[in-house]
Amino acid sequence: MNNLITDIDGLKVGNATDLTLKSGTTALLCDRPMIASCMILGGAPGTRDTDLLSPEQSVQHIDGLVLSGGSAYGLDAAGGVQAWLREQGRGFAIGPVRVPIVSSAILFDLINGGDKSWSRQSPYWELGWEAAEAAAQDFSLGSHGAGTGAFTAGLKGGLGSASMQTDDGIRIGALVAVNAVGRATMGETPHFWAAPFEKNAEFGGLGHAKELPEDIAIPYTKLDAMRNAPTGGLPTGLGGNTTIGIIATDAKLTKPEAKRLAIMAHTGFARALWPSHSPMDGDLIFALSTGSKDLPNGDDGFGMLGAHGAATMARAIARGVYEATPAPEDPFPTWRAMFSS
Repeated sequence: MNNLITDIDGLKVGNATDLTLKSGTTALLCDRPMIASCMILGGAPGTRDTDLLSPEQSVQHIDGLVLSGGSAYGLDAAGGVQAWLREQGRGFAIGPVRVPIVSSAILFDLINGGDKSWSRQSPYWELGWEAAEAAAQDFSLGSHGAGTGAFTAGLKGGLGSASMQTDDGIRIGALVAVNAVGRATMGETPHFWAAPFEKNAEFGGLGHAKELPEDIAIPYTKLDAMRNAPTGGLPTGLGGNTTIGIIATDAKLTKPEAKRLAIMAHTGFARALWPSHSPMDGDLIFALSTGSKDLPNGDDGFGMLGAHGAATMARAIARGVYEATPAPEDPFPTWRAMFSS
C-alpha cells in the first residue's frame, strides 16, 4: 500500500495545478459507478450536485468527485471532469443519453497571492479536464491540485491522503484539501493534533507536545494569524476557509451507510484541526463505497469502519500540511520551513 486513497481498487486521482493562479483542482474518478453520499458541517459550503447524494434521492451511484480551489468559480472544474468522462462513454443512462454524475466541493483561495485576473471565463473548467486526464494510482500531495493555494492558521495547508487496511482485509482511504480556519498543530509547536493516529512517521513522527501552550484553550484562527503576520498578511476581512475531503472504502455499503460513514469521518476533522466546523468553514466530507467486499460483523463492523475512517481522515489532514511546499508571496510558511530542523 502507498498510503493513498488509490490503495482502494477502482479509484484514481489526478491533480491539475496552476502556479501563477496559485490554485488547482483534484479529481477522483471511479472505474465504475459507485455508491456515495456526503455530510456538510461547515457554515459556508460551496458545492455542486450534493443534494442527489442524500439517501432518499433516486441516483444511487456517481462517476467521480472533485475538490477544487477557486471558491464558487472552482465549481466549473466539475464541468471539465464531467466532459472528460462523457468522452469515455460514462454516465447515468437516460434513454440514448448518458450524463456523468460528478459531485464537487470548493475551498476559498482567491486572495492568497496568486494572479486571479482571468477575463471572461475562469480557468477551472480546463483544470477539471486536466485533472481527470491525469488521474492515476499515484499522485502528489501538499501544494498540488486543490491544495495548491490552501492555508491554515499560521501555516500553509495542502492536499493530503492516507490509507489503512483492517485485520479483516477492508481498506479505507482518505483524500482531503486542508484550507482550515483553525490550526493543524498544537499552538505554535510542531506537534500535530493528529499525532495519536500517525503511522510510520508519515508527518514527522514527533508525537504529542510534552506541554501544551498556554493559549491552547483559545482558538487561534487564520484571521488571527493574518492580523499578526509580520507582512500584514492578507485582508483581515477574509471569511473564506474550508476543509473538503473524501473518505472511501472497498466495503459494501448502502447509501444511508455511506452517509453515516461521512458523518463519522468528520470526527477526523475535529481530531486534526482546532477549531473545525466553524461558521467561516465550508467543511464537507464525501463518502464513497466501491462495494467489492462484504463488511464483516454487522453493526459492530460498521462502527469500527467509521472509527478507522475518522483516524484515516485525521492522518490525511496532517499529511496535507506536512507535505506543503513554499511559493512566492505565500502569507504563511510551510510546516517544513518552520520546524524541519
